[in-house]
Amino acid sequence: MAASRDWLGTVEAEGSAGRQASSGVEVVFPSDPATPAPLCPHGPTLLFVKVNQGKEETRRFYACSACRDRKDCNFFQWEDEKLSGARLAAREAHNRKCQPPLSRTQCVERYLKFIELSLSQRKFCQRCQQLLLPDDWEKHQEHRVVGDISITQLKRPSQLLYPLENKKTNAQYLFADRSCQFLIDLLSTLGFTRALCVGTPRLHELIRLKASGEKKSNIKSLLLDIDFRYSQFYMEDSFCHYNMFNHHFFDGKAALEVCRTFLQEDKGEGVIMVTDPPFGGLVEPLAVTFKKLIGMWKEGQSQDSSHKELPIFWIFPYFFESRICQFFPSFCMLDYQVDYDNHALYKHGKTGRKQSPVRIFTNIPPNKIILPSEEGYRFCPLCQRYVSLENQHCEHCNSCTSKDGRKWNHCFLCKKCVKPSWIHCSVCSHCALPDHSCGGPKDGCFICGELDHKRSTCPKIATSKKVNNTLFFRAVRKQKQRKSSKMKMGTTKGQSMNHTSVTRKKNRRERAHQYLCS
Repeated sequence: MAASRDWLGTVEAEGSAGRQASSGVEVVFPSDPATPAPLCPHGPTLLFVKVNQGKEETRRFYACSACRDRKDCNFFQWEDEKLSGARLAAREAHNRKCQPPLSRTQCVERYLKFIELSLSQRKFCQRCQQLLLPDDWEKHQEHRVVGDISITQLKRPSQLLYPLENKKTNAQYLFADRSCQFLIDLLSTLGFTRALCVGTPRLHELIRLKASGEKKSNIKSLLLDIDFRYSQFYMEDSFCHYNMFNHHFFDGKAALEVCRTFLQEDKGEGVIMVTDPPFGGLVEPLAVTFKKLIGMWKEGQSQDSSHKELPIFWIFPYFFESRICQFFPSFCMLDYQVDYDNHALYKHGKTGRKQSPVRIFTNIPPNKIILPSEEGYRFCPLCQRYVSLENQHCEHCNSCTSKDGRKWNHCFLCKKCVKPSWIHCSVCSHCALPDHSCGGPKDGCFICGELDHKRSTCPKIATSKKVNNTLFFRAVRKQKQRKSSKMKMGTTKGQSMNHTSVTRKKNRRERAHQYLCS
């Protein structure tokens, strides 16, 4: 989901040395972190590079960390590009214009005034997605406004707000209450007293709702989310406007300290991080951000506790398992299928290939996590963990191998279990779908094609860069030649237009005649 971005068109149009059959984008984390990245409305940008398998590496460029579509954030800048003072000033003005209309302090003041209003005076504008005070009514009288907003509704903002369902930017799919209840019960069973909810607004509000209910829970929660609309429903110690792709707190040091205090409370004991990033997001920047949050938590640890890890639930599709474990080797994947209210496919009760692919990755030992037997999960005594009903233990792999909830088959040639729809291909020497393309692009290094490492650690990268520079400057020369040719042609274009049109029509008639006669 996270491979290609719409601003790749800009890369090709502004100096790429050509597009090969297989291409991709990688994040580059500079060796000199002291050099600050340029800012877009979503905070510091990330440095990317577009690579083509075994051929070239183009110029590096900065782009938005959160948005994969340039229609949502059109920031683009070459790494070595020098900007004039006027362009920098225009960018700063644009960034300020894109910020939320109200500051965090103003949102809190409005919320405190709103809850003091009588029920009939509490109104919510669905068009502007905003709680309205009496002074705002006149400006919103032409909008669709909902009245009689109760305190219970204020405690469930995810049901008042429209979900942001742009897959390339927010992908705000909300946990179903079933999955939320399972997570809350699990946190309580494991003895956690605080939950840092990164991109999980539905879980955050249900934790708070349960803490204020009749059967009071002792779990506290802090929400970090990029959706600023939640600012109007929570106090400063309950919500921080946050971008998880670049570890950016939009409200500065004050919000950073709120998060730090929450993580380090009780010397860091009893806290867990639960995160549900957009599935279109790149894993590497997420991993870098989560390691920064882990570092923030470790600052409050004593030297005797330096070996401990911050407990984490990372909720993500199962097909990212190898990528996640590359950055967090202690993580394992649970069989529990997470489902969502507002997603057409990721719902509970489906079978076969229609089951939700979303799983929980965690560094908590799986034998400590009990999955609900009423939903078909069972305990495997050999693996010492709970698995789905159809996930059968393979005596050859010595593991319950299924990832997607179906029964997998063991391939003796590949020496591993594979999906039931796959067959062994003698050409590719591995299992794949029956209608796959043999000899197609493989995972691994873009430069040498080896599967045991990525481009960034390739031993041949130095040789590749020399070739890349040659190809790049050759492409620039060709582009200049094409521009000069177009300028020359422009002077004679008007004179030859009619003749060209007649010739094209004549050629089309001749081809049609040949086709009919053949």
